[in-house]
Amino acid sequence: MMLHIPNVLSREQVTAMRAAIDAADWVDGRATVGSQGAQVKRNRQLPEDSSIALQQGRIIEQALAANGLYFSAALPARTMPPLFNRYSDSETYGLHVDGAARRVAGATMGGPQWLRTDLSCTLFLCDPEDYEGGELVVVDTYGTHEVKLPAGDLILYPSSSLHRVEAVTRGERVCSFFWAQSLVRDDSRRALLFEMDQAITRLRAQLGETPETVSLTGNYHNLLRMWAET
Repeated sequence: MMLHIPNVLSREQVTAMRAAIDAADWVDGRATVGSQGAQVKRNRQLPEDSSIALQQGRIIEQALAANGLYFSAALPARTMPPLFNRYSDSETYGLHVDGAARRVAGATMGGPQWLRTDLSCTLFLCDPEDYEGGELVVVDTYGTHEVKLPAGDLILYPSSSLHRVEAVTRGERVCSFFWAQSLVRDDSRRALLFEMDQAITRLRAQLGETPETVSLTGNYHNLLRMWAET
């Protein structure tokens, strides 16, 4: 399931975030990928331990925590601290699949913490007219999908999908990206729960609280209880 989530950040938040990260020191994006990704990745990133990246990432995390559509679709158990990348001058990221697990910064005494990458997220911090090229292209069983969203909007898609970023031929593409481990590992089950939750929300808005909406809500939570992993 791919989902466009609009207005995760406001225009004011995007402007302030861009001012902060644009002034930071950027590094080669290949520092954060495995051997396969390093062969096809050409971009720049903020270092994972950058104080600016961590500060601005917390703003994104707070916005996600308040976004009901994101929660309904992702059912996040854990979220990787957001990272930041930029593309210009024909930089690109060829076809690849995200690694199945990511080490979370800040190891405990028991060793490093790991996050299973069920969902990939790209939050756009520039508008489509700011650059040419740079489309996020996701390839799945339903075909090839090109994504280029307004600043502040997010695309959510399964991390198991093959995807790439087309070369940026004019301007600059700036985004935040991160991964989430869902309470529900299976994408088809997550999609079913999302559709059910959205239908219940629409019915409640139309009819108010009724015995039928209560029953459907109970079924939703019982399915979630059956499928959830902690």
